[in-house]
Amino acid sequence: MKPFGYVAAKDSEHAVALLAEYGQGAKVLAGGTDLLADMKFTPHPPPEVVVDISRAADLKGIALTDAGLRIGALTTHSEIVHSAVVHQVAPALADAAVVIGAVQTRNLGTIGGNLMTCVPSMDSGPTLLAFEALVTIAGPSGRRTIPLSDLFVAPRKTSLAVGELLVEVIVPKANLYKPTAFQKFGLRKGQALALVNAAASFWTSEGLFSEPRIALGAVAPTVIRAPKAEAYLSGRPVSEEAMAEAGRIAATEAKPITDFRASADYRRDLVAVLVKRALAGAWDRATPNQKELAS
Repeated sequence: MKPFGYVAAKDSEHAVALLAEYGQGAKVLAGGTDLLADMKFTPHPPPEVVVDISRAADLKGIALTDAGLRIGALTTHSEIVHSAVVHQVAPALADAAVVIGAVQTRNLGTIGGNLMTCVPSMDSGPTLLAFEALVTIAGPSGRRTIPLSDLFVAPRKTSLAVGELLVEVIVPKANLYKPTAFQKFGLRKGQALALVNAAASFWTSEGLFSEPRIALGAVAPTVIRAPKAEAYLSGRPVSEEAMAEAGRIAATEAKPITDFRASADYRRDLVAVLVKRALAGAWDRATPNQKELAS
């Protein structure tokens, strides 16, 4: 590994100041599970300086706030897996976190780092999109909150400007307790990149799908929603047949590639299967009252 500078940030404000000072020559170090591998094994020139934000206490923690469920960008995947609050209000987030890498990766890797890699196969993205999550960005001009979907631009490219920092993820209060499920298919049971992953959420109103949301990973340049499948479900009676048809529609919205892991056609087939399973899993999490209204 070639030499590089190093500086540690005390908090998010200090981190933003450091990023502004060093500009494009700086890289952010959170858990380090992606950055250090890139620096060791890719041919790209190393950063001039690494800005270590791992000590910034204001970027950590999981809590319920007036806005919803706040997850600090430095929250590790293991902390999400074991969070009683997450299991209470958004358990699908734990389902996604527990399949990220090995336990060592989950103990070090952070939700903010996972999102900022902006790889289409990320496991945290689909469930957060199904919850219509927001992200807060800090920069030299202050803070702004945007939909998570607006963060993703292209593989390994986010919408953040130079000097900006992801500080937190927010699941809106209106979507807490929304029945949601995550599905992943890889070539191994553990420590595998997703060939396809999917998440689905919906409310029910008088036995009908309400506000369905379907998100897909590893089948497009970024994690995406499946709006045609969502529109098909909206207002339709909850049934296994409707879930299966939504899966088939979502498969037509995917834009997978063929690579050494799988063909594009195989990935489309997986989309249909995993979306149906995710919808069924969300239904399993619906309250008894919701199921009674749908019967």
